[in-house]
Amino acid sequence: MKAVGSVLLSISLLGFVLLVSCRHTPVPFDEENWHRQVQGQSVEKLYAPHFDDGRYFNPWMPMEHGGVMRLLKWKLSGKAVYSEEEKNHRPGFIPNLKRRIEELPEGDFIAWIGHSTFLLRLQGDYWITDPMFSERALLPRRIVPPALTGEELRALTPRLNVLISHNHYDHLDEASIRSLPPDSRIYVPLGLKGYIESFHPGEVQELDWWQEITVANGMKLVCLPAQHWSRRIGQGFNETLWASFLLLTVQTSVYYAADSGYFIGYKEIGRRFPHLDYALISTTAYHPRWFMHYAHKNIPEALDAFDELGARYFIPAQWGTFPLGEEPPGYPALDLRRTIQKRGLDGSRFLILDIGEIRPIGPGSRMMARMSDG
Repeated sequence: MKAVGSVLLSISLLGFVLLVSCRHTPVPFDEENWHRQVQGQSVEKLYAPHFDDGRYFNPWMPMEHGGVMRLLKWKLSGKAVYSEEEKNHRPGFIPNLKRRIEELPEGDFIAWIGHSTFLLRLQGDYWITDPMFSERALLPRRIVPPALTGEELRALTPRLNVLISHNHYDHLDEASIRSLPPDSRIYVPLGLKGYIESFHPGEVQELDWWQEITVANGMKLVCLPAQHWSRRIGQGFNETLWASFLLLTVQTSVYYAADSGYFIGYKEIGRRFPHLDYALISTTAYHPRWFMHYAHKNIPEALDAFDELGARYFIPAQWGTFPLGEEPPGYPALDLRRTIQKRGLDGSRFLILDIGEIRPIGPGSRMMARMSDG
């Protein structure tokens, strides 16, 4: 037994030494190889079963698990260097959002509350994505306050429609949900209904990927795949599903991409639902690439996803609020502007909002997308 203990101790020490030796050396990542892997996946697997033995998974490209050692490798590896501008950049903040909404004439709009939280008014009904107003997302502290609170939303409307994409703390915040109007209707991916019902008195409906339902005023809500994962205290690894969502009215379509890595689903969603109007696409926590690439897109991938979706407008989400990756929270907006310029893209199609900004949205393709067998 002593011999076995000595061997285990030696292996542990060796692992520690190897990790420390990486401390000043950034871990390389092969972008071209990763891109080939993504493009080589089967579209048919987007429709395959994605639940087995109590766990959900991405059938087109299962996630590799590195455990604690992989996390330690990230924390002990060399870090990228950022300029003072990149470290200090913040989104703009426009105050008095509630008052400005109350003063608005009738009409549809999108307003950024912060992080991945957007308030939408569509056909007179209010929708909110992943409401997060708290100071912390478990551990990370927000650097810019939310433009609106749950209490203000209660005063603004007696009922909200709420989209929850997955159970991570920066997207599913119990205190924020408790602060919403109690009659709010909440839409969640599979596995989350019971948890939400434990503290929310209103209606909760679970949806699976590719499931379409009719909601308020004849609108359509479609639950769609994303490439991510799930876990929180009290819920095991991948015991609940993750998703993106599409809202469709006769005049406007809004795709909320939620939290996701780059995957073949964007091209298929664009094929199934052509002429999308607005795509709210996550742009955060993508450094270091070797660690983050599966679950988070970098800016070139976000632009590729936008192109494959075929949407008219790109609204970057999930940046400038919480320090989640190695890159500074405001860095993605600078990175996006630079990459747009480098690629020679039409800047008018990229709406980089300030927190608290209201963006009126009007008729787009005037189509009601329908799921098809083709």
